[in-house]
Parts: sequence; C-alpha cells; structure tokens
Amino acid sequence: MDRRLERVSLSIGNKNLDILKKSTVLIIGVGGVGSYAAEALARSGIGKLILVDKDKVDITNLNRQVQATNYTVGKSKVKMMKERIESYSDCIVEVIEEFYSKEINHIFDGVDFVIDAIDTITSKVDIMEYCTRNKVKFVSSMGMANRFDPSKIEYVNLEKTYNDPVAKMCRELVKKRRIRGKIKVVFSSELPLKQTKIVNENGKTRKEKLPPSSMAFVPGTSGLMCASVALKTLIGG
Repeated sequence: MDRRLERVSLSIGNKNLDILKKSTVLIIGVGGVGSYAAEALARSGIGKLILVDKDKVDITNLNRQVQATNYTVGKSKVKMMKERIESYSDCIVEVIEEFYSKEINHIFDGVDFVIDAIDTITSKVDIMEYCTRNKVKFVSSMGMANRFDPSKIEYVNLEKTYNDPVAKMCRELVKKRRIRGKIKVVFSSELPLKQTKIVNENGKTRKEKLPPSSMAFVPGTSGLMCASVALKTLIGG
C-alpha cells in the first residue's frame, strides 16, 4: 500500500481506498471553494481530477485560494493546482482552461462525481439541470462570500436553504425550468455582510466596483465539505 495514504486507509479501509483510486471527480471552478475541494480529494486518494477554470491567479486570491502564492500570480489557476497536486500525489489531473457553459457539457462524460464551485447563477443551474437529468452525482456550493463564520455551513437539499441570495436565485431558476429531483448543496445560513466600499470606480461590473469580501475559512470549509460529500458518495457512505 502507498504509505502516503496509510492514514486514509485506516479511516475507510483498503477496499474503499481502491474505489477512490478508480474514481474521477470533476471540479468546475477552482477558486476559494474548488481549490480546497481539489486539495482534499487529491490527498484522500482520488484517482483522477478534472479541473475546469479559465481564470488566472490574481493577487487578491492570496488570502483564500490553495494554489495562490506570490509565485503563481498571473498564472493559470488550474495549471498551478495541477502542479501543486503532482508535487505530493499520483492523482491524475486533467485541466480544462475554460469557463463552464453548456457548450462544453462533454466534460461530464465518464465522471463519477461533480463539484460545482462557480459563481455564475445561470451556469450553476445549467450544471444542476444536466446532472439531475442525466443522473450524474453532484454537489453545488452556494454563496460563501461576505461571510465570517464557518460553523454556519450546512449540507442540505436546495429547497431547505435560507439566508443565502445565491441559493434563492438558484431555487427560483430551478422552479422556472421545472428541474426535478433532489439537488444537494453546501450553503451558509449566516446572513451575508453588506460590502459597500467601492474598490474600483471605473469597473464595468458591480463585482469590479464592489468586490465581495472573503475569508479563507468560509470558502475553504465549503470546499472541504464538498470533498467530503464526494468521497462519502463514491464509497457508499
């Protein structure tokens, strides 16, 4: 047995470790949530990760993203995550430098579990729709910005979320599109803070003018919980 995974085996057993080694997890969005999910799964013995994200590491990512360092600023998030994982694991890492859209739904082919860790509401619901209709196992992370307390993070059905504007918009779209089936999400019941400080007056979007606040332990906890859900699902826990 690979001694790097000795403690994992002690937790879940060799049989389940073998299941993980043969499993592929697709992570869409490798920022504050997705990078922690990728890190946890790679360290837990997942055989293959597919990482999807077109962004480059920004200096403002240094406070909360696993692959963000002074060395990686300006470089591809997915490539830097792949380089990091390969420094300690035999996990196969495939990178796709694209923003998710329905035009690349081929990325779901052959995967055993999907983690949605992106911000765009319509795209999140596109993922929910594809996975529910094609019986692909998945979990979606809701809004984690403008929050401070990681103990408020829960794993529930989308319909049971509250105090979360992202989840509310997702619920409305799911209902409008008549998407059926249980949609499992990780969300925070903490009311988000109101960010009112203008950072870039010339920004073209609200996000550029008023970027959301974020702390490492809130998106990080969501990512770790998503990874835990993926692992438990894969081994039938």
